[in-house]
Amino acid sequence: MAHVRRTDRQMADGRPIHYFDDTEPWVSGARERSAVDTRDLPAVATTSTMRWDVLTGEWVAHAAHRQDRTFMPPADLCPLCPARPGKEPGEVPEADYDVVVFANRFPSYAGAGTSLASEPAGLVDGEALWPVRPAVGRCEVVCFTADHSATFASLPVSRVRTVVEAWADRTAELSSLAGVREGGEVFVFENRGKEIGVTLQHPHGQIYAYPAPAPRTSQLLVQAQRHRAAHGTSLLADVLAAEQRAGTRVVLRGEHWTAYVPAAARWPVEFHLAPHRDVPDLAALDDGERDELAVVYSEMLGRLDRYFDGVDALPYIAGWHQAPLGPERELGRLHLQAFSVLRQPGKLKYLAGSESGAGAWINDTTPERIADRLREVAS
Repeated sequence: MAHVRRTDRQMADGRPIHYFDDTEPWVSGARERSAVDTRDLPAVATTSTMRWDVLTGEWVAHAAHRQDRTFMPPADLCPLCPARPGKEPGEVPEADYDVVVFANRFPSYAGAGTSLASEPAGLVDGEALWPVRPAVGRCEVVCFTADHSATFASLPVSRVRTVVEAWADRTAELSSLAGVREGGEVFVFENRGKEIGVTLQHPHGQIYAYPAPAPRTSQLLVQAQRHRAAHGTSLLADVLAAEQRAGTRVVLRGEHWTAYVPAAARWPVEFHLAPHRDVPDLAALDDGERDELAVVYSEMLGRLDRYFDGVDALPYIAGWHQAPLGPERELGRLHLQAFSVLRQPGKLKYLAGSESGAGAWINDTTPERIADRLREVAS
């Protein structure tokens, strides 16, 4: 069981910041987090709205204020690094930290805490085809370490365990917010590498609390409902059981977790990670599951970095899909999808005409080959 101390403070513009400490003198409370954010910052102002795409049945967020967000600053100006003498103040006022989470200064979704029912809605150009509403939700940044040059895979397992604790804590809190709890979704993810489109190089992830299930989740819910109607069972649980029975694409199996390449993998490098027990989200994991997750997840990210000879830091997206809030929650089940856009060293998998234009996916390899390689590069 991880011993982690959470300390809540406030940033100069009123945003909350949460420290998750696993080292002394912080974890015991012998010393308190007391650094003050002295920057002269205006209050966060967002223009985020959501418009209904009648052609796809999806909400599309528009957040024009994000055009001016920080983009690829040099290491000495990184806003996610802790405060240092002679360094321009950043988002974290403390001189050091273990794991820290704070509200994004340039959020795509904002204003969580207000029910969507009380928010004004309208129509674009007065046309009934195009409903528009505020993009209510929350966007948070999770800094995995104070070390700018580190990667998630290079962290000690004890620190990964602290990150898991922070993820679970934030999942529980964000799931309870008005505007999210009525039927939204909490998505925890990490973007790594310039090929993915990161704007800050410091090792970090994000958490988005959406006001409604994201499009991928909505598609999954439709499939899960059909499966339950036909078989009376959970689709995601049945997928895990089928992968375990086949074994051909299982790359790691522990007491509580199994990592496998899905039978219809879309990406040139991809794996899923699922708990053996039916749980809706990270907050529902028990201590044993969280402890093993820290070990298994660290191992799998290490395998990604060893996947291609000559590539030390594979660009990837790792996202935790959690059960949505609201009446369809029982159809969801916690699982991770991690994938890379790199198909060979120096060659990216571009989503061109077929994928981007028609939504018809074409993979350049097979799931079985991906699984073979992920087993080959085990530590």
